[in-house]
Amino acid sequence: MLSVSRVAAGYVRPTAHPAIVRVRNHLLAAGCTQPLNGRRWISRKESSQTSLASGGPQCPPPPPPPPKASYTGYILGAIALTAGSLGLAYYNGLFDSPPPADDTREKPPRKKHPYPESSKDLPKYVPYLLIGGGTASIAAFRAIRVHDAKAKVLMITNELEMPYMRPPLSKELWYNPVNTEPLKFRQWNGGERSIYYEPPDYYIEPLKLNEAANGGVSVARGYEVQRLDVVNRRAILTDGTEIEYDKCLIATGARPKNLPIFESAPLAVRQRVTLFKSVHDFEQLSGRLSDGCQVAIIGGGFLGSELACALSKSEQTRQKKIEVFQLFHEGGNMAKILPEYLSSWTTERLRDEGVKVWPKTQVKAVEMQGEKVKLTLVDDSVLLVDQVIVAVGSEPNTNLAKTSGLEVDPTNGGFLVDAELRARSNVYVAGDAACFYDTKLGRRRVEHHDHAIVSGRLAGENMVGKNHPYTHQSMFWSDLGPRISYEAIGLIDSTLPTVAVFAKRSAEELARSIAGASDSEKLQAANAIGDGPKKEQAVPAPAASKDQEPSEDFDKGVIFYLRDKKVVGMVLWNVFNRMGTARKILDQHTEYDDLNEVAKLFNLHERPAPPEETEEELEKAK
Repeated sequence: MLSVSRVAAGYVRPTAHPAIVRVRNHLLAAGCTQPLNGRRWISRKESSQTSLASGGPQCPPPPPPPPKASYTGYILGAIALTAGSLGLAYYNGLFDSPPPADDTREKPPRKKHPYPESSKDLPKYVPYLLIGGGTASIAAFRAIRVHDAKAKVLMITNELEMPYMRPPLSKELWYNPVNTEPLKFRQWNGGERSIYYEPPDYYIEPLKLNEAANGGVSVARGYEVQRLDVVNRRAILTDGTEIEYDKCLIATGARPKNLPIFESAPLAVRQRVTLFKSVHDFEQLSGRLSDGCQVAIIGGGFLGSELACALSKSEQTRQKKIEVFQLFHEGGNMAKILPEYLSSWTTERLRDEGVKVWPKTQVKAVEMQGEKVKLTLVDDSVLLVDQVIVAVGSEPNTNLAKTSGLEVDPTNGGFLVDAELRARSNVYVAGDAACFYDTKLGRRRVEHHDHAIVSGRLAGENMVGKNHPYTHQSMFWSDLGPRISYEAIGLIDSTLPTVAVFAKRSAEELARSIAGASDSEKLQAANAIGDGPKKEQAVPAPAASKDQEPSEDFDKGVIFYLRDKKVVGMVLWNVFNRMGTARKILDQHTEYDDLNEVAKLFNLHERPAPPEETEEELEKAK
């Protein structure tokens, strides 16, 4: 009865829902008390009697409860938001299992930091400012010092490394013995050298540069120039630091291209993809190549083919049983520079070296499948690999052009410069980023080691007032196993008409190529920066074994590239120490009636050709 009296007195539980309170108040106003049997309401009079089972007037039915609020829209929205978040997490690879720990991998290199730690420690003014820390910059510095012995030079690079040479990254470094320091390689004479041009103590600390009585060069690492004020001769860094200069060189090089399918891939896939360009890329990739690793190389040009050979042929990777796949859309290796027949022959030689070459194909989809990268090709075939190397070319780094009001060549790319490598008064460009006027072959842009050296040296000379035009024809080289080693000069384009003359290599020449001396020899000669032209010298060859002589037809020869019936380029196929002859032929820039006679100058058939004979023979061949 206590509960009834409380209800009768208008007592309402504080936790009751407002709708229930309204119904109760309506019934109480009609003379009803709360239900005692859970099904109906009774009057106050009936509640005082002992029998509650029957009788008594019925209370009027309560009003219908208010409609319940609908939460369907909120629920559906929450579901959609949750599904979208889960999809985004999956796309970015957050659900992918991390790669298993591999205790056999090399330890990652020590972490490098910008130097100096603060841009406040950089000089506010330098006579010579070099933007970029590569081969072209170091060549420019050495040329400047030849003509200005006490020159003070500041080099600014966004890399964290001291200046180094890049060719060994895809060649000699992979053939190092296991106990060799990772960034040293063996030269043609048997000695070892580092890829770094100079030891660290060669360089002056940036803060002490202006105090150096005899001048020198400082390298600011991990910094980037955002723009140039070419009128007031100031360089502005990304953090706003300003450096004044008298002369400036832009040698920002080129950056590797990527493919859209890998750029937009999930994070777990992108972590397995390498755009091979720098020391950091070499260290990262070599550390990831565990036993039984499968590697896909996308690209059939210089870099892709060299890496394919190195990873399948070197002792270190063979011990790990690395499996190499090379995929590209052309019909054969080096198809953009070699005639079709020679490109196909080269592809077969790479297969002989253990590379699984897949020409005429492209990747149309990529995703993770367990611990593997799944590559789906255009014919719907599938390739599962552990690592992917994208080697599809590069593009000049011309970011400074937009911010500094400099011109870019619309056809070739690169900063537009004249024959003296000037982009503006007191601003020069050298190396991969320069689109220069070749006095013989027209406007060009070249991405090769030798060109970086020669153009950097010329820019340095012109920065001290020499005003020399670019007349040098730079060369490049590549080695693809023991049977293919070539040097090239001039315009090398497979779309041009070609004439080739081939001969058999001798056992001595074959043994020399197997010994792998030629590539390091070329690099050794090319790195003689600032000392003037070098005389070509023959290198003694080791003895050859009788079972090493190949039976193929394209062992040794010269391929002439023609434009308007004139020789504009040459590939010396397994022919060494004749680049001087090739340059003389290009310098004449003339039409020859019989290129077989010209080919004799390259000693294809073991006939010695004294240097003084070259000019006379060229006149006869016209």
